[in-house]
Amino acid sequence: MSTPSSEPAPGVDRSRWFLEEVHPHEPSLRFHLQSSFPTARDLDDVVQESYLRIWKARAAQPIRSAKAFLFKVARHVALDLVRRQRISPIEAVTDFASLPVLEDRPTGADVACTRDEIVLLAQAIDTLPARCREIVILRKLRGVPQKAIAAQLGISEQTVQVQVLRGVKRCEAFLAKHGVSPPPRRP
Repeated sequence: MSTPSSEPAPGVDRSRWFLEEVHPHEPSLRFHLQSSFPTARDLDDVVQESYLRIWKARAAQPIRSAKAFLFKVARHVALDLVRRQRISPIEAVTDFASLPVLEDRPTGADVACTRDEIVLLAQAIDTLPARCREIVILRKLRGVPQKAIAAQLGISEQTVQVQVLRGVKRCEAFLAKHGVSPPPRRP
């Protein structure tokens, strides 16, 4: 019976075998994978998965030719990877700014600018004469139809239209004076 100190610790002989018989082939394995599977991404993952599989196989049974077995396993892993990439292609992204945005929320700066513009718009509306202000608020902010405003206020539709135009022009002038350019006109 051997003493515990003379027996190798569990896994030591497998570790030595791996370091001596498998790991030295990594450079040639990587070259082989790059030349055989030029479209495959994540070759580092292929190598690591191959190491894991060969490690597990060695635990179950002896391997006669570590290099041949390693290359065979790596080939199967790379083929699986290429098949998955064809089924569900995922493209590597190097420039995140060029990606289309799915969630188009404004940034903090945009929100702050919008708040400032709203405050200025409120101030611009406050500078309008009372009747003009009432008509602009009803038509532009609340979306009340011109005909309904005319009926509600007992004035002609033409008067509503003129007051809205005057009010909008005055608001635009106020905003321009305070550094806010008008939005582009719709055709």
